[in-house]
Amino acid sequence: MKRIATLFLIAAAAALAGCSTTRLVDSDVQSFSSLPAVPVGATYRFERLPSQNTMPVQQNMLEAVAQQSLERVGMKHDEASAAFSVQVGMQAQRRVEYDPFGPGFGGYYGGGFGPGWRRGGYYGGGFYGYPYGRFPDRVIYAQQVGLTVRDLASGRIVYETHAAHDSLYPADTQVLTVMLDSALFGFPQAPAGVRRVNVQIPKVSSAN
Repeated sequence: MKRIATLFLIAAAAALAGCSTTRLVDSDVQSFSSLPAVPVGATYRFERLPSQNTMPVQQNMLEAVAQQSLERVGMKHDEASAAFSVQVGMQAQRRVEYDPFGPGFGGYYGGGFGPGWRRGGYYGGGFYGYPYGRFPDRVIYAQQVGLTVRDLASGRIVYETHAAHDSLYPADTQVLTVMLDSALFGFPQAPAGVRRVNVQIPKVSSAN
């Protein structure tokens, strides 16, 4: 995927108790905007798709995270007196990246990589038993958040943004916060194309 810009953001927070190091949340962000600036005192309310109402716990959590991110860019949540509406959603897919030396590998003296080869590199504690050993397969969680802002007076969508992040772990509240902050970075300005936003966050020992 073509990236036209790379932004590096460092989370300005002290290390949490139990954190051994940091982890990178790298999001591919693309935004579209016809909103030149955030109106002073801009207010919004949330709107939902019918399918989102079938998962109220998940949607309530996602909207609570989005509310914090929107507040940081100057948007105030006000269900009773809103100038805009906001719809936020999330998609997640679990996939397995297979061992490149698994079925389909041509062997020590064989003819190269066969159908068993998968993109994504190596993972695990090292190669063992070469040429008979193999790397463990790994599970990847592909996650994307999307947010749209609609002008209630005109009915037009004036801002749309998406942030995608692949990880070895499902996204928790902390990661979703970073993804939504990344999706709204520079709001309401929207550079053309896809950009990579990198944020370092504390890594809790239990996630190692």
